Amino acid sequence: MKLYPIEAGNFKLDGGAMFGVVPKSLWSRTNPADSNNMIDIAARCLLIEEGDKLILIDNGLGDKQSDKFFSYYYRWGDDSLEKSLKKAGFHPDDITDVFMTHLHFDHCGGSIAWNKDRTGYEPAFKNAKFWTNEEHWKWATNPNDREKASFLKENLLPMQESGQLSFLPRNGQDFQHNQELNFGIRFVNGHTEKQMIPHINYQGKKLVFMADLLPTAGHVPLPYVMGYDTRPLLTLQEKKAFLEEAAAQQYYLFLEHDAHNEIITLKNTEKGVRVDKIYTFNEVFNN
Repeated sequence: MKLYPIEAGNFKLDGGAMFGVVPKSLWSRTNPADSNNMIDIAARCLLIEEGDKLILIDNGLGDKQSDKFFSYYYRWGDDSLEKSLKKAGFHPDDITDVFMTHLHFDHCGGSIAWNKDRTGYEPAFKNAKFWTNEEHWKWATNPNDREKASFLKENLLPMQESGQLSFLPRNGQDFQHNQELNFGIRFVNGHTEKQMIPHINYQGKKLVFMADLLPTAGHVPLPYVMGYDTRPLLTLQEKKAFLEEAAAQQYYLFLEHDAHNEIITLKNTEKGVRVDKIYTFNEVFNN
């Protein structure tokens, strides 16, 4: 197995929305805002090369939305999904599996692209299976009013229409090991229904792809919960249990949305679980 961090492009989100009830005077210490109250956000994905499989975990916003849409998200920097794949030595057609932690547009927007004449949409990974779970798919394709703007039909329906959509089996447990993809999956429900958090054993370490359970290093203190979460009190409960486990077991946490910190470890302190060390991917793993 070999892992590659894939940078799908940076953007900005409102700092208040990203930290919910926490005052700006506190969250801005770790995630400083610009004059529009926007903070730096990454779309950092993960590529797994194992045997004849090439598995991409999440894929960012994509580039098919309108200029008006992207004007809300202030894209910045030169990173893109295709450029990052190329830097790792791969092409989108090489991808065999696309695993989506959940179907909000900033996690699955890169799954679908314009077709050649821009009259419709097609899968950006023509040889891949697109993996979600059936409960989350139903949640996303019949969205509640709170999340409707995050579940975009143009990101979802072309996966189904292409015949490339696949559902991961569920055994009713919060954590299971998937044999086909060969990593563990934790199901959490505070942010959205049946979000999936991958747990990967790599080079003798446990790497956890945090998705929106822990967006940035600044979100480690328990009350620092996003305003986007549909069930913030459940997030608090899920996050507390996970952070205590991660600190005790010395997990390496891969941060999808932290534009400035790739991987962190945690420690227990008198104030609760806090960040212990911050690493680049290459400082932890010998690729």
